[in-house]
Amino acid sequence: MRGWLLAAGTCSYAAALVAMAPATLADAALQDASGMRLRLAEARGTLWSGSGQIEIRDADGRKGLAKRVTWRLKPGSLLFARLAYEVELDPGPRSFPVTISWSRIELADADISLPAAALGLGVPRLAPLELTGEMRLKAASLSIERGAARGIATLQWHAAGSALAPVSPLGDYELRLAGDGAAIRATLHTLQGPLQIEGQGSWANGRAPLFLAIAQIAPQSRQQLAPFLRMMAVERGDGSFELQLK
Repeated sequence: MRGWLLAAGTCSYAAALVAMAPATLADAALQDASGMRLRLAEARGTLWSGSGQIEIRDADGRKGLAKRVTWRLKPGSLLFARLAYEVELDPGPRSFPVTISWSRIELADADISLPAAALGLGVPRLAPLELTGEMRLKAASLSIERGAARGIATLQWHAAGSALAPVSPLGDYELRLAGDGAAIRATLHTLQGPLQIEGQGSWANGRAPLFLAIAQIAPQSRQQLAPFLRMMAVERGDGSFELQLK
């Protein structure tokens, strides 16, 4: 009985702390877990319930994109020394659970839409292309901690394009990501469009990302798109283009 009373008292005390703690504390935790690539700006409310702007930043932790986010704590998670939230991004099709522990962020059944410009934040070499289109990230189960990620996610890029490309859209593409903690492996393939791209790559902890893609242009679009691809890729003897990101 004393054990149950102690557990109940501890949980009540923790709940009171969370209810009163300012939402700004989440910003520091998010930056630490993501290696400064994510942060919570304009935070309002408390760790129990609040809102803000979640920012995706470049490798230098500076410029980025922002989406409005709201959250509400699930009180039962305090029994397991975790903060489990129901999170909603605006705009977004539905809310999804996010669990925060001391050094890890876990999300499940996530369905997140992003502008294609977010690719330029992750891969600076792509930023000058002024990418257009909409991306949709889906993750059934994904955990992120400093320098490591575990789980599987799919990123689809619809109506993909570039402000510099003479043809729009270039196509629809899908990038599949699988993280095992030591590295994130990626596989890219084309869903449809005049520019066919296939590629593979990996991101290992402490190393620069490596990604190799081969692009093929549909015959009817070759005259228009070949000069555009020569800006960022190497033309091969068979008429395809090789793009290496590292």
